[in-house]
Amino acid sequence: MTSRHTRRRALIGGLASLGVTVGMITTGTAPAAHAATWPTPNGSQAVSATIAVSGTVDGGMKKYYGSGNLAGDGQEEGQDPIFRLAAGATLKNVIIGAPGADGIHCEGNCTLQNVWWEDVGEDAATFRGGSTYTVTGGGAKKAADKVFQHNGPGTVNISNFAVSEFKTLYRSCGDCSTSYTRKVNLSNIEVTGTGTMARLVGINVNRGDVATLRGITILNDASRRVIPCQKYNNNTAVGTGPDSTNCLYSSSDITYR
Repeated sequence: MTSRHTRRRALIGGLASLGVTVGMITTGTAPAAHAATWPTPNGSQAVSATIAVSGTVDGGMKKYYGSGNLAGDGQEEGQDPIFRLAAGATLKNVIIGAPGADGIHCEGNCTLQNVWWEDVGEDAATFRGGSTYTVTGGGAKKAADKVFQHNGPGTVNISNFAVSEFKTLYRSCGDCSTSYTRKVNLSNIEVTGTGTMARLVGINVNRGDVATLRGITILNDASRRVIPCQKYNNNTAVGTGPDSTNCLYSSSDITYR
């Protein structure tokens, strides 16, 4: 009997012969991302001033990268984003290259579909002001600190996403001027470890944050350096691991390969 993984490898090989990558295929529900399968840009565009997005914008797999005032790629606070999404906006089929500045800012509810960050700048995306933020498909790598920063209230849903070379995939803000109880749901996430300490989520248990993890696959982490759920009291680390209140997952939700 042919395994599902064998059939998938055959499919990917066939697509590659046509010059197509898995990341370029989009359907109503974004495909599962894999760390080793990154899309080929369909052109590129330098961005010197933040692009405002409202409604739905399809980037057609073009690469956008910062220039001029957006040419930062470090961890300096206060950088402007490449894209700023108005409440209710959707951005899809986009690659953010280097320099990545502060990635994407969501000013309210937003959807990021099949968005890829080749080299995360300050953060890949920051969520503010809304109640539900959705990341489906895509991937991020080379994040010296955080991938997703959650400053506003509400829930961040991340699914079918690949991440590698990172410190923290999701962080609930520990020192924002306004305190909220925040939630994050991770589903079908592929993580590639590098042998250094990294965290999938960092949440503030003193504020009642809740993280739910399902279908997590961690590659290249024999020493178990990737922490699924890091607990904080604001910015003070206070423990790790599953529980029945804040870090909702079990050993069966994490697969190591």
